[in-house]
Amino acid sequence: MSVDDKPFAPACERNREPILAVLRRYLADCRSVLEIGSGTGQHAVHFGAAMPHLVWQTSDVAANHPGIRAWLEEAGLPNVREPLALDVTGDWPAGDYDALFSANTLHIMDWSAVRAFFNGVGDVLAPGGWLIIYGPFHDDGRPTGEGNARFDASLRAQPGGMGIRDVVDVDRLAAQVGLRLSDDVAMPADNRCLVWCRDEGVG
Repeated sequence: MSVDDKPFAPACERNREPILAVLRRYLADCRSVLEIGSGTGQHAVHFGAAMPHLVWQTSDVAANHPGIRAWLEEAGLPNVREPLALDVTGDWPAGDYDALFSANTLHIMDWSAVRAFFNGVGDVLAPGGWLIIYGPFHDDGRPTGEGNARFDASLRAQPGGMGIRDVVDVDRLAAQVGLRLSDDVAMPADNRCLVWCRDEGVG
């Protein structure tokens, strides 16, 4: 895929600055970040350029790698790495990362994949590291807005077990791998950034 044909997601352009503000707050002392589900690659090049102290490791299922590589080739950033093949239900990359980031992924997985996601996080996130997840979430079974209610209904009407996840449910999975919810940041368009820290004694 050429850089002229690279994929483009308008939502990435809209949400990148609010997300970056959260990442700057928590990743100032980090050195290595694994992005789970890099999608088009737009977030990776924007965040990598804004935070050159980080080694930003992209990852996604293999079908999305050409698009990610096109964005990386155009940006030419020395701190943003070629995508790893990562299906959350399969093998995860070896090594401890200071932080993990994922945007708009949990609601397009079925629940078994969400469980696998957090189990994988438990395998690769270093003690004291951060997990930051951006996207729509429910509060104790309640949508946070009419738009999210409609979006959730449209997801659940499709095959594949998709749906907006509840903060209570995902936090329970996070706690099982030694993560403590540290922040819940309201974002535009009824989205949120959930921030967990892994206990120092876990690993």
